[in-house]
Amino acid sequence: MKIYTKTGDQGMTSLFNGKRVPKHHQRIEAYGTLDELNAYLGLLRDQNIAHEYKEFLVTTQKNLFVVGAQLANPKSQETDQTRKTPKIQPQDIAALETSIDQMNTDLPPMTHFILPGGHTTVSYCHLARTVSRRGERLATLLNDMEPIDPLVIQYLNRLSDYLFVLARKLTQDLGAEEIKWLPEVE
Repeated sequence: MKIYTKTGDQGMTSLFNGKRVPKHHQRIEAYGTLDELNAYLGLLRDQNIAHEYKEFLVTTQKNLFVVGAQLANPKSQETDQTRKTPKIQPQDIAALETSIDQMNTDLPPMTHFILPGGHTTVSYCHLARTVSRRGERLATLLNDMEPIDPLVIQYLNRLSDYLFVLARKLTQDLGAEEIKWLPEVE
């Protein structure tokens, strides 16, 4: 398989149904952002973190490919059919929630917003969280234009929650300081 096809040289690309769209199309923006998120998760996974987090991140990276495939596969105008692609399932969302709940049992309650940072690994996690939020915003914008599977939006929403809690847990595991944002009110 050749890496370069030259079919995108004029700024267009193909969706799964064969339809050609501009590379700046909302659908491309949405799944392109998830590709960026996947790269950040790979960077996070490459850090010195617990094996259980690494395993969960691999599963999450695979799920992001599933979400990307769903976003790249709109209904065909001619046949009203979609090409067969894997789909995010309710158990994928439940797995994120279970992991969030498990990590939260060891964390102090949140009383304020927290400043991202404290350790390079924690910062990578916060970067992934913000890209996840952007991916969610782009997916919801796409959903306003062309409805997408509601589980995709739920998964992306829960994923950013997971990454926030993981950042807090990594802060704790790495002995970093969690700095609260305390607004200065006059």
